[in-house]
Amino acid sequence: MTTSPEHLSPRDEQHLDELERRLGVKLRDRSRAICALTHRSYLNEHRELQRDDNERLEFLGDAVLDLAISHHLMERCPAAREGELSRLRAAIVDEEGLARIARGIGLGELLVLGRGEQLSGGRDKPSLLADAMEAVFAVLYLDGGLEPVVELTGRL
Repeated sequence: MTTSPEHLSPRDEQHLDELERRLGVKLRDRSRAICALTHRSYLNEHRELQRDDNERLEFLGDAVLDLAISHHLMERCPAAREGELSRLRAAIVDEEGLARIARGIGLGELLVLGRGEQLSGGRDKPSLLADAMEAVFAVLYLDGGLEPVVELTGRL
């Protein structure tokens, strides 16, 4: 299930406009992009919505991000051996690093959270931010292939 464009609220549209501005990209599939910002806690409270949460996108984004970071490391560390490259990638692509990237672009402000998650500080929880950031990378990949992800990760 994904959100069709007619199901995007004005608030959703504002969040997506701001996400595009912060990332410096234009997202083709806005319904998929709003799913990347939607935490399951929100959908638990709004079961009437025809929308997915960001968990499946998070799964794909994790793999896409590993590939993009591996690409950068291969270019920037031509003499590094496989073990060293793996250690470097693991140090970059972890919850703390992803949460830091998410905070850097203000992703927490754009998340669509349930009331309980909002009240418990969900907009700044490292795990929630990291998961949403992975989902955003998946959206970029699905929208335009690996190049936009490699380009964005090179800027962050």
